Amino acid sequence: MREFRLIGLFCILLAGTLVASSCGSSDSDQVDSPSLVATTAVPTTTAAPVTTTAAPPTTTAAPTTTVASTTTSTADGMCVGLVTDVGQVDDKSFNQSAWEGVLRASDEMGADVDYIETQAAKDYATNIGLFADNGCDVIVTVGFALGEATAIAAAEYPDVDFIGVDQFQGAAVDGVAGLIFPEDQAGFLAGALAASMSQSGIIAEVLGTDLVPPVVAFGEGYVNGAKYVNPSIKVIKTYHPGGIDTAFTDPEWGATTARQALENGADVVFGAGGKTGNGALIEVAGEEGALCIGVDSDQWFTVPEAHPCLITSSMKMITDGVFDLISQSAAGSMPSGNYGGAVGLAPFHDFDSMVSDDIKSMLAT
Repeated sequence: MREFRLIGLFCILLAGTLVASSCGSSDSDQVDSPSLVATTAVPTTTAAPVTTTAAPPTTTAAPTTTVASTTTSTADGMCVGLVTDVGQVDDKSFNQSAWEGVLRASDEMGADVDYIETQAAKDYATNIGLFADNGCDVIVTVGFALGEATAIAAAEYPDVDFIGVDQFQGAAVDGVAGLIFPEDQAGFLAGALAASMSQSGIIAEVLGTDLVPPVVAFGEGYVNGAKYVNPSIKVIKTYHPGGIDTAFTDPEWGATTARQALENGADVVFGAGGKTGNGALIEVAGEEGALCIGVDSDQWFTVPEAHPCLITSSMKMITDGVFDLISQSAAGSMPSGNYGGAVGLAPFHDFDSMVSDDIKSMLAT
């Protein structure tokens, strides 16, 4: 595995557009009840189906979107680099899922892989350039905030294929595949389950910053799903008040916010915000009788501390999407524009017997 080391440490300097306004807890009591398939906050796209215990919602086709290839190319000698946002690669959800897709390319295709963890937003371009200048063929940039830097790098390095996770492409950029997901549908399923399992009639969600559209889509989908099942349910929704530099790496805030929700009567909590969300899950695990829902990957395997409460996770199939696009790059056929990934609920694991057949059938509709 290649190693790329940054020389020195960069001072953290975020642009004004990345500073979040504080957004506190709000009780969402006036939300329209949608049909079972939620309205998307970002355009839905075709995706390779992935089997989950609770069937994922159907997605619809959008322009400039490609369906996953079924063939795997060999990539001996191919270099793949991954650049995280300010969250770490071992966040046990979002960044880690993308990195696992890159590792799969190493294991199954023989690709030479490595990653750089971004320390400050001003370093996006530098970190991308380190891989490009060292001859990498594919660079995976993880997160909405890297979208601009990725597009600029694509113009500077036309021979490199770029995969932008959670980077919606308003217009196709040559050499950039935006791996996007219908997070509102994933959140809808989580909310429908939460409302179905709640005994108190109060549920909660602990989220990253509302500066990131996929986080907002998760949050709104959760409310809509809950209201679909129980129009009178109370939803405590809280976004992290900090900017992108801190909103996903603050487990202490996540735990404190989850504790406040529990004290206000919530008995199911959705944690969606990297390590911040993980802090919420672990806090809920200490509350007897409370349930929690993870995000992005099946967190039963990444956050074992949450086993006492973790009924499921609202998954984005990031690993599969990243691997599919790397495979297409190796074959010389990676598309530009938006590339739709699948979503769904993880297995219920130890809580399977608690989820009635009627609820399972509703979630699969």
